[in-house]
Amino acid sequence: MKIYTMHTKQNLPITLEEAWNFISDPKNLQIITPDYMGFEIQSGSDRAMFPGQIIQYKVSPVAGIKMDWVTEITHVKHLDYFVDEQRFGPYALWHHKHFIKEIPDGVEIEDVVDYKVPMGILGQLIHPFLVKPKLQEIFEYREQKLNELFGEYKPTTKETEGVLKSEILN
Repeated sequence: MKIYTMHTKQNLPITLEEAWNFISDPKNLQIITPDYMGFEIQSGSDRAMFPGQIIQYKVSPVAGIKMDWVTEITHVKHLDYFVDEQRFGPYALWHHKHFIKEIPDGVEIEDVVDYKVPMGILGQLIHPFLVKPKLQEIFEYREQKLNELFGEYKPTTKETEGVLKSEILN
């Protein structure tokens, strides 16, 4: 059983409240998802985020094939982090932690996704050629979209310099 981890960080020149209000609103996920994925929220986005919230989507991750994806918001600490876990969908495991913290002149948004591909050894064989590049592409699109929406982070001190750092471990 191989579990992969994707880790990204992005700095934005906005307040903690602005960042939280955007990333914790499930309706905004459609804005930061590439159009070709046909992402549509079916239900569950009508309230502010809370633990136990179930959100249902339709998504076309590969070849335009529509799939159902159901996630549960399992943990929420206001202005700090939240966690979503797949209950049904394309992955054998999907556990996505979203962290947010203030930094000089803005915020740092950090995502840590632990996931497992389906189909056993076959899934592991296609991971480096299909799944990993697709996830990297999606998070790169998110970085670009967030920069378009909120502007690019320009640090005023040397130690806060940073751009999106994205990697899939394992």
